[in-house]
Amino acid sequence: MPATSKAQQQAAGIALAAKRGDIPKSKLRGASKEMAKMGGGSLRKFAATKRKGLPKHVPERAASVVATLLEDQ
Repeated sequence: MPATSKAQQQAAGIALAAKRGDIPKSKLRGASKEMAKMGGGSLRKFAATKRKGLPKHVPERAASVVATLLEDQ
């Protein structure tokens, strides 16, 4: 599933970098800390999303839908 906002794509990229060992996991905060718990394949799909055309943030309602989808994985 691709990222739905620029913020989500960025958080996924930071979480993926921590998973690979490029940055320490102790530096993670907020969404990137939660995303680091995801599987590698899903995380790569979120991080690889092109940012062009994405909104900066998603509305609160959409964020809860995305969170629900992440919990199902």
